[in-house]
Amino acid sequence: MSKEIWKPGNLLYPLPAVLVSVTDGEGNDNVLTVAWTGTICSDPAMVYISVRKERHSYEMIKKTGEFVINLTTEKLLEATDHCGVRSGKDEDKFEVCGLHKETAKYVKAPLIKESPLNLECEVTEIKELGSHDMFMANVLAVDVSPELLDEKGTLRLDKANLIAYSHGRYYSLGEELGTFGYSVRKK
Repeated sequence: MSKEIWKPGNLLYPLPAVLVSVTDGEGNDNVLTVAWTGTICSDPAMVYISVRKERHSYEMIKKTGEFVINLTTEKLLEATDHCGVRSGKDEDKFEVCGLHKETAKYVKAPLIKESPLNLECEVTEIKELGSHDMFMANVLAVDVSPELLDEKGTLRLDKANLIAYSHGRYYSLGEELGTFGYSVRKK
């Protein structure tokens, strides 16, 4: 059986569904859901988010040159969905979703307290691409909830109950299937 050929599309799934918090620097904060995000480089630590120009948060990020990527969990599922379909022009999504702001160390954009891990980001470049612009950013700090650290101080993201997005649906990340390099280790 041969595969069907479809027109080009963005079917690279699953994706992280993250909450991105932003500020305009004048006391107005917002949070939006982004699934088009990822790692660019490990040294220096760099990430990206892609945002449509018409999104309320777009100009805030462009103006301040910063944002926070907040990882999402099963407990944040409803807020994650809500912040992806409602506009900050029309409501205070922090208030509506019961999210609490925490002060970041290096950026003015707030951290989301309920998120177990937050990446404080400073934009280095904006790449205009078409439907979305890509904000490439240096990671200035990673804020980690203590409950994700084991007795040795090792990060245990498996304890976070993170979620992912795949073709219109959200999924919880399941059990560990292996570790990096397991297939070539001596038994």
